[in-house]
Amino acid sequence: MDACLHHLQGKTELVKPADLLQLLREFHREKSALRARHVAGARLIGDYNFNNTYQYVINREDVHLAWLRDAITDLGGTPEEASEPTIQASGKNAAETIFRDDSREAQGFVDRWRDRIEPIGNARHKTMLRLMLGEVLEHKRFFDQAAAGRQDLLGRRADGMGTPGKVLSTRWVGSSK
Repeated sequence: MDACLHHLQGKTELVKPADLLQLLREFHREKSALRARHVAGARLIGDYNFNNTYQYVINREDVHLAWLRDAITDLGGTPEEASEPTIQASGKNAAETIFRDDSREAQGFVDRWRDRIEPIGNARHKTMLRLMLGEVLEHKRFFDQAAAGRQDLLGRRADGMGTPGKVLSTRWVGSSK
């Protein structure tokens, strides 16, 4: 081991466990709000290909939130969930407006958190949060492409045809028998 390593480590300002818990709870709260916004957006986006992309993003966010809940619980805390916002969008360019707003929200989230993650000394939590920021940027790319009218966001069919149709804003839940 390098004899000077302890001097370098002593000069860095690492996040203390109580501060780490607070940081994770705040990150979770904002990530939960981002997911809730995407659920609200998915309710308004009926196009099958675009809605499918929202479902993909929401499912990844569910995984992220589960990781965060586990980390917060391990540190003795309780996460807070955000409620679904109401999104108002109408007219010819409503979907494009929703996509652009989601893109802007994703970039804002990354901008707010990128530098706050770096001082974290716990490699597991730091890596987890960095990974999430990377995926948020991937989601932003989806929203940018959707706003530009690209429908092949999750891949292309071999025959080159898209998937026609619309999805319902309310999902079927359970049996009516």
